[in-house]
Amino acid sequence: MKNAVNWFEIPVQDYQRAKTFYQTILDIEITDMPMPEENVEYGMFPHDHENQGVGGAIMRMDKMHPSKDGSTVYLNGGDDLNIVLNKVEAAGGQVFIAKMGIGENGFIAQFIDTEGNRVALHSLN
Repeated sequence: MKNAVNWFEIPVQDYQRAKTFYQTILDIEITDMPMPEENVEYGMFPHDHENQGVGGAIMRMDKMHPSKDGSTVYLNGGDDLNIVLNKVEAAGGQVFIAKMGIGENGFIAQFIDTEGNRVALHSLN
């Protein structure tokens, strides 16, 4: 096993709003993978599929509901978490836990996204 985590899904209520939020704060492109027959809107984060890189998606589905409780997903915060965190509130989210050091393992922070999910960030700087 290369990674303990291989995929994650972040539930959303408003797919376009969530897509804009994540694309804005992470400076990435989310790829739409619509599933109209299932009444599901699905968008994949960039990942290295060929090399078994960890990937994930945002997903609007009737049975899934955003929450700040439960499991914590850590997204790659890039070279410096402050760059991402400084975009969160302007994009409609809220910083939940400010950037904090975790010793030799770098830094973490958490935010509440536009859908009400608590999501975390990690970086070495």
